[in-house]
Amino acid sequence: MTQGIKTPTKEINGGDDLTFFQSSKAYRDLITWLLQLNRSMFPAKDENGTIHEAKLDSPPAYSHPVQSLRSLISTLSALIDQAPPDQGPRRFGNVAFRTWFKLVEDAAADGLLESHLKEAVIELGPEAWTQLVKEFKYYLLGSFGSAQRLDYGTGHELSFLAFLGCLWKVGVFEAGDERSIVIGVVQPYLELIRRLVLTYTLEPAGSHGVWGLDDHSFLPYIFGAAQYGPAIDPTKASSPVPTEGSLPSAPRPTAVTDKTLVSDYQHANMYFSAIQFIYDVKRGPFWEHSPVLYDISGIKDGWAKINKGMLKMYAAEVLGKFPVVQHFGFGGLFRWELDPDAAKAQGGVHSAQQPQVQKGRKADGPAAASGGEGTKAPRANAGNAATGTAMPSTRAPWASSGGGQSTAPRTAAPWAASQRMASNPSRLPPPTKAPWAGKDTG
Repeated sequence: MTQGIKTPTKEINGGDDLTFFQSSKAYRDLITWLLQLNRSMFPAKDENGTIHEAKLDSPPAYSHPVQSLRSLISTLSALIDQAPPDQGPRRFGNVAFRTWFKLVEDAAADGLLESHLKEAVIELGPEAWTQLVKEFKYYLLGSFGSAQRLDYGTGHELSFLAFLGCLWKVGVFEAGDERSIVIGVVQPYLELIRRLVLTYTLEPAGSHGVWGLDDHSFLPYIFGAAQYGPAIDPTKASSPVPTEGSLPSAPRPTAVTDKTLVSDYQHANMYFSAIQFIYDVKRGPFWEHSPVLYDISGIKDGWAKINKGMLKMYAAEVLGKFPVVQHFGFGGLFRWELDPDAAKAQGGVHSAQQPQVQKGRKADGPAAASGGEGTKAPRANAGNAATGTAMPSTRAPWASSGGGQSTAPRTAAPWAASQRMASNPSRLPPPTKAPWAGKDTG
């Protein structure tokens, strides 16, 4: 179980590394974990035909591991009161963020993770906890932004996804926990981040500026779109994830341009919760400060179409961008090893533009990157986790023209390109337990 567990290290130093990452076991496992969480957020239809929506204001029952994580996030949020913003002049982020971050580091060193998570992991044995906590701590501390640069972005959000993925991979979560993880843990994490951004005026990290989807986050748009998708039967293995259509009661995507509707929906839906935060921090017309989201709001094929497109965009704009993933660490759970089932990754324009680092590729490169079996994700294969090709640059890739309350023309997202992601989520098999887990993870 714990063989090969180690503190994660940086491996992505150039364009070749970015290309290799897209064929790695770590990439495969991250996508598998993301797709399982995404599937859980679609409305579910039971045997009686009753539809059970995933709503923030009507959360499911929380298992003990999820409750422990919620308590952990509450503890971290309370530390903000011990690090009030500095009142002195500043040009960028508030330096008091470094004080808060140091409090978190000290708390982690003093047993913060042990007090909240050890009980859920201890059944694996005390030696396992000693080894695993190194990786847990690495990804958790990496998920709150950079204390050095005073910024936060989607790369830090990816680190939190990996933190939860570590717990998933060792079998901490109970069967069917995915929806409660998103609603009960991911959403509170996002609320903590928004409080940090507002309190310490953190800069966007790796932002595309006006051509980015969002200055800080991406996951709430994926999961929020799934919340409004058509209902699926989660008990049927053949039940596909919808790629078109919407829940009949769902608002139209154009509602994001109406501040009143956004305010109404933010308490139940992650997409609108993220849009509300944009309205909280930005001024001016929505189409002007958020043209990509405005463009997407014109889609007429429903929220499932938006969800599918968001997954593709996440692969291109988060997992496929060197500035975003260059700081991601690889250890014993998310391994810097070649996935033998992966299609050969295409370098593409983004990796080609990065510095090409020449180094020996023995245990860490494409030629001989198989230092162990690692942790094979339950449904990872070249057919459903990768396209192996890059799409040419295009507008928001799934957006069709028209449909918005237009006060300005919908604009092209010139940087949107898709690399190695599930090109058709409807073909993916249903989520399964992680085969390395000691108990059923759902």
